[in-house]
Amino acid sequence: MRLFDPWPVFFKREWKRNWPFLVGFAVTGAVITKFSLGLTEEDAKKSKFVQAHKR
Repeated sequence: MRLFDPWPVFFKREWKRNWPFLVGFAVTGAVITKFSLGLTEEDAKKSKFVQAHKR
């Protein structure tokens, strides 16, 4: 006798509920990463935020 596996049912139900959050999280992460990698040392020297947090 084969046992019932609940994981596919669980993931299907949760994907329907959570896909907007997961897609938004991925898009936001991609945008932040793109802008972060585009910064140069010169930008950091001009930044008030970086200067305030420099140790």
